[in-house]
Amino acid sequence: MFKPAARPESANNDTVIAAGVKVEGDFTSAGNIIIDGEVSGTLRTDMDLVVGPEAKITANVTARNARIAGEVHGNLSVSERAELSATAKISGDIQARILVMEAGAVLNGRCAMGAEAAPVHIPTPVLRNRPVKAES
Repeated sequence: MFKPAARPESANNDTVIAAGVKVEGDFTSAGNIIIDGEVSGTLRTDMDLVVGPEAKITANVTARNARIAGEVHGNLSVSERAELSATAKISGDIQARILVMEAGAVLNGRCAMGAEAAPVHIPTPVLRNRPVKAES
């Protein structure tokens, strides 16, 4: 679990999905979301998202800022800062203005970063068979 300093600051409008709780479907919040349980479907917040080290998310995620320490299977769209801790495991694409990854974090997907980061739609390169010339 995160230390108290790692929790987002708020005006008491946090939504907490505790360990042992499963949420399925489209989940939307105007406030911060803290997840230590499981979520599947879609997840959207106008504020900050904190994903604990034991959390499992199978959803496309949209947030202002995100601190991920658990597993996410889906795409992340973060308008400001995405932080992946050493225990984070992401299987999906990330779009964020700023991306911070600790050593040990796993990202299996594509990434688009920067102030004008477009949605992650990077075309797959086309490889063609070409003869290799032998050097003499």
